[in-house]
Amino acid sequence: MMLLKSLILMGYVLVSQVQVGADRGATRWNALADSLQQSTRATYLSSGGNYYIQDNAGDTTFHYWWNAHMVDVLVDGYLRTQDRTYLTRAKRLLEGIYGMNGNRYPNMFYDDMLWLALASLRAYEAGGDTTFLDAVDILWNDIQTGINEHQGGGVAWRKDQLTYKNTPANAPAIVLACRLYMHFGRTEDLQTAIALYDWLKATLVDPVSGLVWDGVNRQGDGRIDKDWLFTYNQGIFMEAAHALYHATKDAHYLEDALRTADAALGSPIISPKGILRDEGQGDGGLFKGILIRYLAQLARDMDVQTEKRYQYTQFVHANALVAANRAVLRPGMLVGPDWNEKHADVLALSSQLSGLMLFEARASLGKINEIKIN
Repeated sequence: MMLLKSLILMGYVLVSQVQVGADRGATRWNALADSLQQSTRATYLSSGGNYYIQDNAGDTTFHYWWNAHMVDVLVDGYLRTQDRTYLTRAKRLLEGIYGMNGNRYPNMFYDDMLWLALASLRAYEAGGDTTFLDAVDILWNDIQTGINEHQGGGVAWRKDQLTYKNTPANAPAIVLACRLYMHFGRTEDLQTAIALYDWLKATLVDPVSGLVWDGVNRQGDGRIDKDWLFTYNQGIFMEAAHALYHATKDAHYLEDALRTADAALGSPIISPKGILRDEGQGDGGLFKGILIRYLAQLARDMDVQTEKRYQYTQFVHANALVAANRAVLRPGMLVGPDWNEKHADVLALSSQLSGLMLFEARASLGKINEIKIN
């Protein structure tokens, strides 16, 4: 209880420090999400219109998993607005990823493929276009080849390093398997999800704090990278546990999700002073947007007790307020890797995507009138 109250108070202090006005609810956050959707397309879409480039300085490097998350935020835009233009763009991007990846969906990295499969499944569920479902089937069949008994189980990170296992590959595999089970009812998908979860929790989740470590055996020495505490590992593990709860209705999975969420929000490494930390640009720029996405899903879940839903909503709200007032470069509507300050240098697509995920997540939570602590 005291932790929850202190976190909410911390968010209030941060909000007051940036001197923002009263929350104007959905209107403000919808407008910000719209603006970032537009600026992302205008700034980062390739000249051929088939993928999103590395940065706003014209580096046209193609990043498979960044573009997978771009599919995801286009689905966010559709779900918020019901404008099917977003789904049309998502399909065009899926085709672009396929082409840029050598006219195939699978690549060398199991985690990359999982992010694209998750985004594609959401797109299929949103609009019913079987092109997305075909991509999911191809990817899931390929991803399962990475499951092996090295380190006692789990999915490998990449195809040429099958003995290295990490959270970024295993947690999204659990989420995907659960969502496929919920959609199609295939028992084998649920069994896969449970087996992967049991391995991941036993191997890479701190039994004391609930924080999630990155990986094991990266250098072939069996060592766990306990010093690698990244925001996205907390977020995707939360969703793995959350997805298994909805697939099984076993309450201990939901308890695991909430425990890791509380640990992440209270961690001075993950969220110093109540704001998710700067993890640089490059791949790190995308990390905290993933945590925010899945924290917002917990906040929207009516099965989560009211006090915790309120805590998580306030955390998303505080981060959105700080980023909106401190980090958004106007008029270009670009967001850097540090939500506490503007970043005037070259801005990577990854950082922009995290900002967009933040404002889409905040818009999804509706209006907050005031902070109350009972």
